[in-house]
Amino acid sequence: MATILITGGTGTIGKSLSKFLVEKQHEVIILTRHPRQANGAVSYAAWDPANQTIDINALQKADYIINLAGAGVADKRWSKKRKQEIVDSRVQSGQLLVKAMQENTNKVKAVVSASGIGWYGDDSKRAPSQKFFSEGDPADPGFLGDTCVKWENAIKPVTALNKRLVIIRPGIVLSNEGGALAEFKKPIKAGIATFFGSGEQVLSWIHIDDLCRIIYRAIENERMSGEYNTVSPDPVTNKHLMLTLAKKMKGKFFIPVYVPAFLLKLAVGEVSIELLKSTTVSCEKIKSSGFQFLFPTLEVALDDLLKK
Repeated sequence: MATILITGGTGTIGKSLSKFLVEKQHEVIILTRHPRQANGAVSYAAWDPANQTIDINALQKADYIINLAGAGVADKRWSKKRKQEIVDSRVQSGQLLVKAMQENTNKVKAVVSASGIGWYGDDSKRAPSQKFFSEGDPADPGFLGDTCVKWENAIKPVTALNKRLVIIRPGIVLSNEGGALAEFKKPIKAGIATFFGSGEQVLSWIHIDDLCRIIYRAIENERMSGEYNTVSPDPVTNKHLMLTLAKKMKGKFFIPVYVPAFLLKLAVGEVSIELLKSTTVSCEKIKSSGFQFLFPTLEVALDDLLKK
């Protein structure tokens, strides 16, 4: 049994991951600004990245660290202040973990740290010979690309401490714990399947269970290090995803509605750039490590999530 320290453990990914790790008989400590009473094998410890404080006892108990901390990218309009919050919440978390390990004896064997496919730009920026973005491609110069660079760079100094580092770049995470799927369902419950812009933009996604399994594999497999795209082998268009979801939820009883790009921009501001962006991402690197997806297609993933 290992002790695993998780930042961002109360978010969409963190909730599912904590359950998954407990089922695997591990002890989980969640770092949070608002610690609460322990719940079985899950306990809570204090930290505050903005003020660079952390419970050293929790750190020293940890065999592994999973760093998922970061303010929600699409939760609010991207004001100048919100953009800074998005960056700071990620950079300060990485910096605090690095500093704590530099200054205190610990037994951490490996760190698994989140980033995102926001690293990549729109498909139009791929080389003509490329069908997918892969881990070696340069970061997009836009806001999310720049954020991912700062995010990944903040945690990379742990490698100088002889800690194995795995950086995961998840696509859209489909989960019943919240996140994108809950938002996709909202208009469909009212009988409307909405497509953003043309609806032809490609979405690279992953089922939450497969993401948890990849993170666990990153802990267990000592040969894994560096960056890994964590997306399914079945990228789909926005239109295909919404039509598939609507048919499974409503049968034939829904109305397809296109939301023009200009209306989307009026509604959510600069976030619309990401909603309209097409990003086709390769999962070949994680597959070549021997990982097998339980939910390789959208149909299989939605069937599983909608029955729960």
